[in-house]
Amino acid sequence: MVSVLVLLAAPGSGAIGSDIVALLDEMGAGAPHWLAPGEAAEVPTFPRLSEFLIDIRKHPIDAVVVSANNRRKRLLVADMDSTMIDQECIDELAAAAGVGESVTQITARAMAGELDFEEALTQRVRLLRGLDLTILDRILKERISLTPGGATLVATMKAHGAFAALVSGGFTQFTEAIGRRLGFDERRANRLIVEGGKLAGEVARPILGQEAKVEALREIAARLGIEPADAIAVGDGANDLAMLAEAGMGVALHAKPLVQENSLIRVNHGDLTALLYLQGYSRAQFVTPT
Repeated sequence: MVSVLVLLAAPGSGAIGSDIVALLDEMGAGAPHWLAPGEAAEVPTFPRLSEFLIDIRKHPIDAVVVSANNRRKRLLVADMDSTMIDQECIDELAAAAGVGESVTQITARAMAGELDFEEALTQRVRLLRGLDLTILDRILKERISLTPGGATLVATMKAHGAFAALVSGGFTQFTEAIGRRLGFDERRANRLIVEGGKLAGEVARPILGQEAKVEALREIAARLGIEPADAIAVGDGANDLAMLAEAGMGVALHAKPLVQENSLIRVNHGDLTALLYLQGYSRAQFVTPT
C-alpha cells in the first residue's frame, strides 16, 4: 500500500517553515509538495519516517500518514458539538437553566467514556425540564459559533460530488439550523420533547448514540452505493469512536484524550480544512460558500 505523510499546521501560522523542509531533506524525504504554503504539505513515506515523527512532536504541526489509495472521499459524516461548532449545546442549555455545573460534570464524564452515553444524556436532559423553548433560539443566535473551516469543508467536498451528513448525539433543535447553515445534505440527532412551549425533560426514543452513528454511516453509504471505506468521519468524543473506526478515514479533531488514544488520525493544530488536505485537496481547490 502506497502511503503519504501529510503535515498540517494552524491556518496562517506558517509553522511548516524552512526548518521543517530542512528536516525532511535530512531524513531523506526530499522536497514537500505544498497543498498550502506554510500550512499544509505532503511527501511520500520514507525509510526514516518513524524518526521524523518523533522529531516533529516538538513543533505545532500535525503529522498524519494516510493511504494514497481511495484518498478522495465521497461521504462526509460529522459530529456537531465541539466538532462543527465550538460549543456543547447541552452545556449552553444547562447554563440557561441554572444547572450548568451539574450538567457539565456529567458531560465531561460521558465524553471521556466514563458513563454510558444514553444514561448520561437522559440524566442531563432531565435537569432541563421547564426551560422555555424560546431560549433555544436565543442560544443559537448568541452563543453558538461555527468551528473554523467547517463551511469550506462541506462546500468543497460537495462541489466534488460528495454527500455530507451531520450525525449528532445532540438535538434536532440545533442540528437542523446548524446543518442547513453549513450546507449539510442530511441531519440526524436526538429530539427534545416539548410540552406547552417548554422542555419536558425527556428525549424521544430511540436515542442516537455511538452505535446509531455507525449505523447512520453504513446506511447512508449503502444508499449512495458506496462503502464505508469511501467515507471520512470527524468527531471529538467517546461516542464518536466507533464511527471514526468504521470510516475509511476517521479524524479525531481536537479530541478528548480517550479519543486521541484510540484514533489513528489526530488533528490538534489545524482546523476543519485539515480534512481537505488529508484527502489531497490544495487550498487553491477550496470552495468558500458565499
